[in-house]
Amino acid sequence: METLLGIAIGVGLSAAAGFRLVVPFLVMSIASLTGHLSLAPDMEWMGTPPALAAFAIATLLEILVYFIPWLDDVMGALSVPVAVVAGTVITASFVTDMSPFLRWTLAAIAGGTVAGSVDVLTTGLRFVSTATTGGLANGLVSVGELLSSTILALLSILSPVISMALIVFLLVWSIRRTQRMLTSRRNKESSISTYS
Repeated sequence: METLLGIAIGVGLSAAAGFRLVVPFLVMSIASLTGHLSLAPDMEWMGTPPALAAFAIATLLEILVYFIPWLDDVMGALSVPVAVVAGTVITASFVTDMSPFLRWTLAAIAGGTVAGSVDVLTTGLRFVSTATTGGLANGLVSVGELLSSTILALLSILSPVISMALIVFLLVWSIRRTQRMLTSRRNKESSISTYS
């Protein structure tokens, strides 16, 4: 049961890393330092004052970068592979009762996949915002991503079951939305080719 709870916390924090890479690490560090979160023995360094300071500075820099139009798009595109790694490390931080191979494989499949999927969705949203508003609405998108990351990270620690349900709902919703958009696009293309 403890392993499943650890995976749920890790996956929730990994999804938060898909919105903002460093925010979940900052939340983990604070929760570990205050005694609200136990990390795997080889990841306990995340719950130290120097790690907290580093995560706080990195979070501030990440927030600032995403408020610079066009640079936020570049950072978003670069963040996808980094989010996969971050999600893997985060999930591995909570899985302790298994072999290292199984631990890191599970972390990559569960945490890495979720973090990468969320990051791809947010990067796509940011590109659409840039294309339709010339980057003027990207600040709002950035605020939404920051709030989503913070709330999801906190919820993952306070109520992992609710955070998992929310993640499943968001992923299913976004997949259905993407399928509808693709179907609509195909229908438009076929109607255009029919009239040609």
